[in-house]
Formats: sequence, C-alpha cells, structure tokens
Amino acid sequence: MSQASFSLATPSPDTLAVSGDLTFATAAAALDGARAELDRGNQTVLDLGGVSHADSAGLATVLALLAHGRTKGRAISVARAPQGLHALARVSGVDALL
Repeated sequence: MSQASFSLATPSPDTLAVSGDLTFATAAAALDGARAELDRGNQTVLDLGGVSHADSAGLATVLALLAHGRTKGRAISVARAPQGLHALARVSGVDALL
C-alpha cells in the first residue's frame, strides 16, 4: 500500500496549488502547510486541479482554508476542484462555498 501524500506549490503569486491526496491521512498536514503558505503570501486562488483523491476531511480542509483567508481579510476562490469533491460538497450542502 502506498502512503498518502500531498504537495503545495505557488505557480503564480496569486495561486496556491494543492496536488496529491487530500484525505484523513493528509488533512492536518495539508491544513498546517497551506495556512503557513497563505500567511506568507497574498494568494487569492486555491487551485485543486492536482488533487487526485479527496474525502470529507479534504473538504473540511478546503473550507478551513477559505475561512482562514477571510480572517486575513482575503477572499479566496477555489479553482479546478475535482468532481468528487464537488459531489461531496453538494451532499454536505456546502457546494456554494466552492
């Protein structure tokens, strides 16, 4: 069994890109790392196009990052969220936030 992993990148000054797994196994580290990146930069886009697998913990992570942006006075938008994450958000009643 392979270990779940994720990575963060800043492909442009306004974008924080997440790739890999955004799951129970990676959510805490992803949240901590992404918050630190958002605190260091001025990103307004959270690009999820590289996310290969996401579960409810991944959705919670994304929502927490959006809230973190708001606490910093920054509106963060989500780009290229995977269909599975959209479906989970729809079932959870939070799809309007993505």
